[in-house]
Amino acid sequence: MKWENALKDYQTYLKIERGLSQNSIENYSLDVKKLIFFLEHGNIKSSPISINPEIVQQFIYDIAKTVNPRSQSRLISGLRSFFNYLVFEDYRKDNPLELIESPKIGRKLPDTLSETEIDNIIKAIDLSKPEGERNRAMLETLYGCGLRVSELIGLKISDLFFDEGFIKVTGKGDKQRFVPIVEVTKKYINIYRNEVRNHLKIQSGFEDTLFLNRRGKQLTRAMVFTIIKQLAEKIGLKKNISPHTFRHSFATHLLQNDADLRSIQLMLGHESITTTEIYVHLDKSHLTDVVEKYHPRK
Repeated sequence: MKWENALKDYQTYLKIERGLSQNSIENYSLDVKKLIFFLEHGNIKSSPISINPEIVQQFIYDIAKTVNPRSQSRLISGLRSFFNYLVFEDYRKDNPLELIESPKIGRKLPDTLSETEIDNIIKAIDLSKPEGERNRAMLETLYGCGLRVSELIGLKISDLFFDEGFIKVTGKGDKQRFVPIVEVTKKYINIYRNEVRNHLKIQSGFEDTLFLNRRGKQLTRAMVFTIIKQLAEKIGLKKNISPHTFRHSFATHLLQNDADLRSIQLMLGHESITTTEIYVHLDKSHLTDVVEKYHPRK
């Protein structure tokens, strides 16, 4: 079996069997491609079926010189998944990464914005420009609904159920969920739709896409990152923020205001509550409040 064929079969498995998004499939594929490059560059003749743990370990040692422990751990996880697939399909009897341990990494949580900081960022938007109304509506939606950036740029007009108070969100693996939307977010989306979007020359295929660029097409992830970075610089914010920071702040502020973890999990679209527990950092003061409020011997 050639590496190219194995990788193609693996990509099909990730798409059909596991229902992963194209972005996730590309990330998993990149892990395998790095190993293939290592073998070709070192003139090492090993197929996906014959490669042994020693060669894989050599690759991990080599790449550890250039990437941080978190990236190294991600790479090992990706390769382990690839070889698990080969074992599952009976191409191999064992996984060459079984005895290879991932480096110990600390729990890294993104910066969280305070409500005041979020207000300041949104106030810094120049509403005299047409894209200003769009940017305000986007940031209000990111924070108000706790969306991933990919979910934001993929949001459709047909996903808006304002009368019912929800929006339909398509998340990882094309899994859909309904997320509540508050009045202030609805207000700014409607302003953008009625006063700005209506005047755009919308390109074919993007008629239902909510947030559009000046050319009438869907925004890119990079564009949303750039908008947020520029606003942070404009107000002199020293924190390292991204679109994900608004999602993290959404969850954190809900928790601080006594929302239960299960509800937050559903709104974020996490399959496991464990992911939400890691994602939402619990500060000591909140834990103390919970014990004092709910423990029978308070």
